[in-house]
Amino acid sequence: MDKNHIAMDVHERPKIHKWITLSLQHLFAMFGATILVPFLTGLSPSVALVSSGIGTLAYLLITKGQIPAYLGSSFAFIAPVIAATTASGVPGAMVGSFLAGIVYGLVSMLIRGFGLGWLMRILPPIVVGPVIIVIGLGLASSAIDMAMYVPGLDEQVYSGTHFSVALVTLAATILATVFFRGFLGLIPILTGIVVGYVFAMIQGIVDTSAIKAEWAEISSAGNIGEFFGALFQNPGFMVPFVHYSPFEVISWEIVLIMVPVALVTIAEHIGDQMVLSKVVGRNFIEKPGLHRSILGDGVATMIASFLGGPPNTTYGENIGVLAITRVFSVFVIGGAACIAIFFGFVGIVTAVIGAIPSAVMGGVSILLFGIIASSGLRMLVDNNIDLGNKRNLIISSVILVVGIGGAFIQVNDNLQIAGMALSAIIGVLLNLVLPGKESGYGNGNMFQADGTDTEKKSSAA
Repeated sequence: MDKNHIAMDVHERPKIHKWITLSLQHLFAMFGATILVPFLTGLSPSVALVSSGIGTLAYLLITKGQIPAYLGSSFAFIAPVIAATTASGVPGAMVGSFLAGIVYGLVSMLIRGFGLGWLMRILPPIVVGPVIIVIGLGLASSAIDMAMYVPGLDEQVYSGTHFSVALVTLAATILATVFFRGFLGLIPILTGIVVGYVFAMIQGIVDTSAIKAEWAEISSAGNIGEFFGALFQNPGFMVPFVHYSPFEVISWEIVLIMVPVALVTIAEHIGDQMVLSKVVGRNFIEKPGLHRSILGDGVATMIASFLGGPPNTTYGENIGVLAITRVFSVFVIGGAACIAIFFGFVGIVTAVIGAIPSAVMGGVSILLFGIIASSGLRMLVDNNIDLGNKRNLIISSVILVVGIGGAFIQVNDNLQIAGMALSAIIGVLLNLVLPGKESGYGNGNMFQADGTDTEKKSSAA
């Protein structure tokens, strides 16, 4: 297909049968990754689906229906949400997510007032790239633990059965990624989960009791009222600002865990907008404006925090769907969001998701977390960052060892700055104090995200 051909433009509305089909395609593209994040963080996958749908609709509204982007669960926040949950429980993690959304809003206002150059000076590729690598490799042990060990035990017990399920899942995901084309090539994660799920059932490690119970309740319904009552259920919303005062769970530790990651994901958001602009053939950074898209992302994350879901972000999988189908309609994206919300309330869907063995998720995570780390490396390569330069070598090396090594600063009994947050803070400080800042931008196009800052690149200091 001609890459310049547009099958359906941004504001075109498809006929209902095509609309549903195209929207389901986007839903499947994001489904596997979106449910993986709550699975890893202990949150509700159903709430994640609902919050991603509502967040996407809010994003479309804030961006004036001009950017066809779907928002799903953010992988960058997996470790911070786990850390925040450990420190202050799920309410603490949700308050932290809300604060991350506030950061998006503040950055949006600053970009609106002062342009983009100041943000790129704080977060050039030499800082963002290694931090993204830390995000991926810092989660590596979680993936291996899920793949190799029997879940739910107080101590780690190796299981060859679980590991074989993880390896089959990983192999299916890799094969789908490499060999599948067209739409199937866009859902390798979902393909891997389905294959792994089936193999896990053959191995006898899938607990289907919840699925059978849901199906029995639906099939035994005597009338339409009972049918709908059995089909739909509460996804498990956890509203921290109703059941808990934010002042009861907020702490400097939560702030330092979540806020630095928000700055990194904002830089990733800028990259997504640049790619999306190229795919669609419109400059979304200029119109409706990067400040609007970042605000939309932040509002989606705040909405998720009010419902008990993980923070949201724009999804590369769905950008891939746009690139292949050349269907850019925001109505299709909105349709996918509505279907995701619907699925979140369907009990049997929740039961099927909840029955996925941890070994299956572990197998998928081995590839996904590696891809996250590799995307950080790709950012360095795409921006032609010279690691032969001593300044760049120092910044990247310190970020990687501090982040992956698990270094932390114990401020007091209740406050610890650790892992990804610490590595990001140190990276930003090193970039600001070491001479020769221009080398940290390379000669790629990340800094030149808006036309007004192109000329400032060489003088950034």
